[in-house]
Amino acid sequence: MPSKHPLTFALPVAVALVTLATPACHRPQGALMARTGSSQTYASYETLPKTVKITDLRNGEVVFAMDIPVGKQLSLDFLDGEGADPVYAPDLMRYQVFDYGTTTGKLRSMLSVPAASSRRIEVTIRPAPEYAAAASDRVLRTDETGNRPDWWTAEGGELPDDPKGVKNYDD
Repeated sequence: MPSKHPLTFALPVAVALVTLATPACHRPQGALMARTGSSQTYASYETLPKTVKITDLRNGEVVFAMDIPVGKQLSLDFLDGEGADPVYAPDLMRYQVFDYGTTTGKLRSMLSVPAASSRRIEVTIRPAPEYAAAASDRVLRTDETGNRPDWWTAEGGELPDDPKGVKNYDD
C-alpha cells in the first residue's frame, strides 16, 4: 500500500522549486546546479589578476576582451541561436562584472558572438601583484604621502614659522 505521509509529495516539490529558483548563480567554483553550458565565472585576485578574451576561430579576431579588475569577478553565459547574425554571430553572450563573492545577479550586458564551435575563451594571468584601487573617501594613513605639507616630502620645503599652527594627524 502506498505511503500517505505528507512529505512524500512535499519534498520533491520543494527540491524542484529550489532548483528552478536558482538559475542565476555565479561562482568561480561553478553554479549551484552546474552543467555544461551553464554560466562561467572568472574571479580576479591580487595575486592572480585575470584577463578574459573570446576569439573567433574562423579569422582570429578578438570579439571580446576584458581585464577583470582585482577584487571583481566576470560572469558569462551563452545563449545558443539568440545572436544578431545567424551566420557570423549566432549566439548571444550575456555578461556582468560583480564584486568578488557575489553569487546571484542579472547579467545585464550582451554581445553577439560566434557559435560555440567557432569561439575560444582564453583566460590569461596578468603580472602580479596587482592591487585593487583604494576607496576615494577613506582616511589617509600616516605613512602615505597624500595631503602632507611640502616640508614633509622628499623634495623638501620651508618649515612653518609657527609649529603650533600646523595641523597634525593626531589633532
